[in-house]
Amino acid sequence: MSVIENKLKELDITLPVPPKPGAIYIPAVTTGKLVYTSGTVPKLDGKLMYEGKLGRDLTVEQGQKAARQTMLNLLAVLKSHLGDLDRIEKVVKLLAFVNSAPGFVEQPYVINGASELLEQIFGENGKHARSAIGTSELPFNTPVEIEMIVEIK
Repeated sequence: MSVIENKLKELDITLPVPPKPGAIYIPAVTTGKLVYTSGTVPKLDGKLMYEGKLGRDLTVEQGQKAARQTMLNLLAVLKSHLGDLDRIEKVVKLLAFVNSAPGFVEQPYVINGASELLEQIFGENGKHARSAIGTSELPFNTPVEIEMIVEIK
């Protein structure tokens, strides 16, 4: 069993089935030593785990859970794309969008749900650059959408 698979087991994490694209795109693309993922949302068993805006419909804690689920979905996409998560050398960057009610300014705290998970799984190699952007709308009323870039071995 791979190092990352063992770490997931130790953390009692089972990766979901990678979500299917919701439109015309592919979930991940490799160029050189980098893999870019498409934007991914917090689907759980084929449905959004939450819908709505942070600061109106959802709490920061619910947003963190949505960000964590989104990251699990992204890791499932990467495992499907790469065959083995041990091929990831370093998490380079997250680009995160938070569906925000007017006046909501805690986007970084919401996306910590994804960032903390990466550090738990990959240690130092999970620390990354990041943008957490508030937006007035996201597709299908999802609360968060995250893209990531990873360097592969």
